[in-house]
Amino acid sequence: MSGQKGGPRLLSRSPGTGNTSNPVSPSSRKRRRKSAVGSPWTPYLFLAPAVLYIGIFQLFPLLQEVWLSFTRTTLLNPTLNVWVGLANYQSVLGDASFRQTLLTTLLYVTACVVGSVGLGLVVALLLNGRFPGRAVARSLVTVPWAAPGIAVALIAVWMFNPQFGLLTRVLKGLGIDPGENGVLDNPRLALAAILMTTIWQLVPFVAVVLLSALQSVPQELVEAAQVDGAGRWMIFRVVTWQVLKPTIGLVAVLMTIWSLRRFELIWLMTRGGPLGSTRTLVIDLYSQAFESKQLGTAAAIGMVGIVISLIVIIGSRLVARAAAKEA
Repeated sequence: MSGQKGGPRLLSRSPGTGNTSNPVSPSSRKRRRKSAVGSPWTPYLFLAPAVLYIGIFQLFPLLQEVWLSFTRTTLLNPTLNVWVGLANYQSVLGDASFRQTLLTTLLYVTACVVGSVGLGLVVALLLNGRFPGRAVARSLVTVPWAAPGIAVALIAVWMFNPQFGLLTRVLKGLGIDPGENGVLDNPRLALAAILMTTIWQLVPFVAVVLLSALQSVPQELVEAAQVDGAGRWMIFRVVTWQVLKPTIGLVAVLMTIWSLRRFELIWLMTRGGPLGSTRTLVIDLYSQAFESKQLGTAAAIGMVGIVISLIVIIGSRLVARAAAKEA
């Protein structure tokens, strides 16, 4: 009897003991769901460092430049700002030497973009082929781009030296007389020398970017075109060019902006001379700010450069959108 009485006691278990699991409460379910999904502020927390960086180091200086462009401010007393409205812009745009500077800038930028993109495309097509030492050639082609701008400028000055410069001797061999003071002191040849140096430095970047785009050309389309009897030019125009167009457009915009901002190469080679033949917007901006001590005028020149950059960017976007609609 005692065993029979003890049996039921052993089988009966108090609540909260044993293997029986408690039901999950609604509040704990909400906590689990919230922790799994994350806070709605999480994306903004990740974006906060980038926004702070852009705001402190780019947006604030830009707004300060806009303000300075409407004031008469000197480098000797930068805290004294006299509001002059559009007087700086009228002075800059009405100056004949500035219009010549603007023309030189546009010529320099156009030549840099056309030359670097054209030669970069040729180099990319050559590097895309199969030949012995292709890996070594692909590595060596990046050397001019990896070299610092100051080093490139000093090498160019040495090669254009009027006494022992290699390129000076080449020009003399071709029947081109650079003059007694050399190429960089010749108003007719100085800009061409800077363009040669700039394009030589920009071509490797363009070539590497276009080479990576060439790797994405569908080989099936190339083989199909070869089967149909298409030649190399037809394959390039119908297949390869269609793949390269977006990349070439992006590279052209980058080259335009970088050429507009090019300073150290021009300054170290010619300082904007001789006779202002190599004076671009950034050289004029530097000269107005640190030689003439006129920060307001320099800020107005900088705003003109920003407007030109925005026009280039917006124009490229419109062209790309129109090309996408036609495709």
